[in-house]
Order: sequence, then structure tokens, then C-alpha cells
Amino acid sequence: MRAALDKLYAIALWLSAGCLVAIGLLVGAQLAGRLIDGTLRLLGFEPVGIVILSLAEFAGSLLAAASFLALAATLKAGAHIRIAMLLQVVPQRMRHALEIWAFGAAAVLSAYIAWQLSTFAYVSLQFDEVSPGVVRFPLAVPQAAMAAGAIILTIALIDEFVAVLRGRGPSFRAAEDAVSLGKVD
Repeated sequence: MRAALDKLYAIALWLSAGCLVAIGLLVGAQLAGRLIDGTLRLLGFEPVGIVILSLAEFAGSLLAAASFLALAATLKAGAHIRIAMLLQVVPQRMRHALEIWAFGAAAVLSAYIAWQLSTFAYVSLQFDEVSPGVVRFPLAVPQAAMAAGAIILTIALIDEFVAVLRGRGPSFRAAEDAVSLGKVD
């Protein structure tokens, strides 16, 4: 089970990275088109007019997908912003109780968000909602990617919740403690 969960988090992270690469390629193509057109104008030629239609909508959708798909892996790596100062100064027993509460509450909240995003994507699919740009694409696609990221985050939070309940610390504790200013046991 551990290997399957870790693979799920890694796949979501790779999909997130793919979205960011796609944004970079689209913006790079748009920039190259502008440079080519500018150079042609300077040389006295007619510009070709290279343009990526609906670039803002594509980039926004890809960024939303990338952000949500990366949530679980960043949680597992300890890259989320947390208020660790309190956890560093409380006794170990209280830290354990606070972590149980935090992961439990976060899992419930994340499950609610995942449910709402999934419902939102389903309704968009039912009504054939499309993006407002020149190039129209189904809004359900980026919404489904966001829902998938939220679902995977919920799984990761439950994974951490169970680990803490079993007496193991969160998967990112070693990384977090390595950068802490001081640890009180």
C-alpha cells in the first residue's frame, strides 16, 4: 500500500510539472512569435503575426491544475507552510495531539473541497461549459484536474493522519526538524 500511495503522489507531481512545462512552452512560443515579428518589422518585412490564441486561459487552467496536483507531494515533502514554532516548544505528547487534530481537521476540510470541486467539474461537464477565450475548451477539464489534486491531497492527509495515530511522526518530520531552530522533547 505504501508503494502505491507514494507512486500516486509522484505521478501527480509529474503531471503538475508537465503542466508547468506546457505553460513555459506556450509562453516561449508566444515570445518567439513576437521576436520574429519584431525582427521582420525592423528589417522592413511584413510581420507573420504569430500568436497563441487564448494563451491567458490556457496558462491559467494549466497553473490551476499544476497547483492542485502538486499539493500532496509537497505535503509529503514538508514543503507546505506550517506553523512549526509552536510544535517545537511544546512537549512531545502535546505535539502528537496537535498533529492528530491538525491532520484530522485538514483531511475533513480537504475532503469537502475535493467534493465541491468534483461537483463543480461534473456540473460544468453536464452543461457543456467552455472557456470564454477565442479558443474554447471545456472547463470541466481543468476543473477535473483541480478535483483530482484535491482528492489526492485528501488521501495524503489521511495517510499522514493514520501514521501519526500509529505513533509514527509525519513523513516530513525529519526534514522539518533538520531546519528547526531548536527542538524540545
